[in-house]
Amino acid sequence: MNSTDAISIAHLGVHYRTQEALRDINCVIQPGRLTGIFGPNGAGKSTLMKAMLGLVPVSSGVVNYQNQPLMQQKSKVAYVPQRSQIDWTYPATVWDVVMMGRVKKTGWLRSFSGVSRQIANSALERVGMSEFRDRPIGQLSGGQQQRVFLARALTQQADIFCFDEPLVGIDQKTQAVIFEVFQELAAENKIVLVVNHDLGESITHFDDLILLNRELIATGSRQQVLTEQNLHLAYGGKVMYFSDAA
Repeated sequence: MNSTDAISIAHLGVHYRTQEALRDINCVIQPGRLTGIFGPNGAGKSTLMKAMLGLVPVSSGVVNYQNQPLMQQKSKVAYVPQRSQIDWTYPATVWDVVMMGRVKKTGWLRSFSGVSRQIANSALERVGMSEFRDRPIGQLSGGQQQRVFLARALTQQADIFCFDEPLVGIDQKTQAVIFEVFQELAAENKIVLVVNHDLGESITHFDDLILLNRELIATGSRQQVLTEQNLHLAYGGKVMYFSDAA
């Protein structure tokens, strides 16, 4: 079902110099549902998310939210990149990183309000990281770092949450915390979009899937997308994936 609060992607294409990264992507991402972008390595999963947000140039197509270009509404988006793209040697504490999520609403070089500090405290509690607030970010485990960046996203109080490979290199406890928060956000009718590559048990947490291999293979509910034919088109050969079917 379509809605004005959905993200609508129409004929989206991306080229990197002479290489075609994405071709004619058409899909709708609904609020209130946890949506995963899946596909093999090099399929364009991260490229799709970045193209939607205007972080890489597109060669064709449009991405709209509430009938306006999404890239013109970045204040409504919280984006967490892959951990490999973050400089973990930067001298910042957990609290510093989480408060960065309040900069846009506060303004550069302005003092944070008591409300902002309360929001940040609540976000840290929500991800179970309050006791680490004064710890340098580089001294945390991969799972702890991911939870801190999830807390930063929460402080932005966005309508759209985009996470690029948040499940890579994390522990089971962190995965459980992350999916709990994702599902809470979806229950609040937010758009929650996650790039993932794992076809294991974690896939059962997703309501909808976008299956890519440079072009759109399938989109829809998990049951609609995870068919033998679709997986063969995306990955080639026989692919094993976790099924919760009775």
